Amino acid sequence: MTSSTKVLDGGWGWAIVAASFMAQLLAYGSPQSVGVLYPEWLHTYQEGKGMTAWVGSLVAGVGLIASPICSACVDNFGARPVTIFSGVMVAGGLMLSAFAPNVQFLIFSYGIVVGLGCGLVYAATLTITCQYFDKRRGLALGIVTTGTSVGAFIYATAQNELIVLYGLDGCLLIIGAIALNLMACSGFMRPLNMPGYYLKQKAALERNTEEQLFVKPPFDDLKIAVGSATTTPEKPLTVKELLITIDVKDLSIQTEKKEGHLAGLAIVKAIKKKQKAYSKYMQSLYEILQDQEMVAFCIAIFLFSLGAFPPVLFVEDVAQSEGLIEEVSVIPLVSIGAIATCVGKLALGILVDIKWINGIYLYAFTMLAAGLVLLLIPITKSYVGLQILTAVLGFFSGNWSLTSYITTKIVGLDRLTQAHGILMFFGGFGIMLGPPVVGWFFDWTQSYDLAFYFSGGCVLLGAFILFLLSLPCWNRRPSENDKPEVQYTSTCDKVASVA
Repeated sequence: MTSSTKVLDGGWGWAIVAASFMAQLLAYGSPQSVGVLYPEWLHTYQEGKGMTAWVGSLVAGVGLIASPICSACVDNFGARPVTIFSGVMVAGGLMLSAFAPNVQFLIFSYGIVVGLGCGLVYAATLTITCQYFDKRRGLALGIVTTGTSVGAFIYATAQNELIVLYGLDGCLLIIGAIALNLMACSGFMRPLNMPGYYLKQKAALERNTEEQLFVKPPFDDLKIAVGSATTTPEKPLTVKELLITIDVKDLSIQTEKKEGHLAGLAIVKAIKKKQKAYSKYMQSLYEILQDQEMVAFCIAIFLFSLGAFPPVLFVEDVAQSEGLIEEVSVIPLVSIGAIATCVGKLALGILVDIKWINGIYLYAFTMLAAGLVLLLIPITKSYVGLQILTAVLGFFSGNWSLTSYITTKIVGLDRLTQAHGILMFFGGFGIMLGPPVVGWFFDWTQSYDLAFYFSGGCVLLGAFILFLLSLPCWNRRPSENDKPEVQYTSTCDKVASVA
């Protein structure tokens, strides 16, 4: 334990930060700049905008919706194996997309496979970074999470040039080959804590006799029961340990090792432990969703994701459809929005640390501003104006950096992980629905005007709901406007409150 604490907040931890930054850049570079690929897919497959939009919406939303599964994989197998596997998924999905015969195949290869791979990378990089940092955790996570925005900025221009030089298929093959470097990034992710899967294997080995360790037994004898009431004393387990310790295989093993009444008791005991852990987890989720502010925040994030994400996918096609530009610019609009989002994350992170600024109201203000920008996009008739609106929208889209801070303010640190998972589910669901809805509006009206009015209306509605249900007049808690007690060791940590 002392060896783990000595390496915190420095040393090899900064190599972890660099590797995690590059991993997020390599994984999210293409999905975050998918707006450059969208016009090419429209031209290649000649499908409707609504159907084609599913590709971009799934690649962004699947990872968020599956975040609990991705986190469980990291807990059980560790960051390094998960990153290696995600590298295979991201690279394989991108390369498969180069040979896609239709949009339906592209939805699977690019939308689902690459999306799940990105979700695994995100969970692995954040987990390993948190293990190596304590006092400087905010700074480290702030650096790591900017990898997505930097990747979007670089990949938007790179994909545009690769399409010109090698075509759409060649671009996807090259980007997929580059994504294989995720495996190299995983090499730096030396674990500090042994993952759950290896802990279970180690515990099983320790329960073997010394003769069984050196004599090769039959295959069936390798099956060892997890825990024995006659040999090891029971000790209290946490919810996480209860959820990962006993599984269906363990029940079958126990029935093989015990007979009759003892086997039945073992099964009942194991089931009760499992039920107790799950009931405690579900009770915690129920209590979180009983909070009025939390419900309002979930609705706000869903509506913001539903309305504010589609411009990332459609903004290049909007410029070409309105005749503002013939082809994608050297510095695409997606790149402008990505770098503005990166600046917005840092700026909003600084603002929310100011004592007299309420984080929830700041988030509501960013939604209000983003909604107004979305309403202005249909009436913009110049490419320069569209560039400015994209930059402003990208800046206020950096409000994603406030989610952890606001969640901590609402539910506290003890329930942050569960509450944040709920928020990511709502956000991912909104991201998945937003682009297809906008595409269907265009297919119906042959114009983006009504679609962006709908998007702006959704974001403004979310801002109104969040502001209304968070007013002090509800008098839900006496310490409603108090800041969460977070101790910073330097001004750098304040800047990095994006994490």
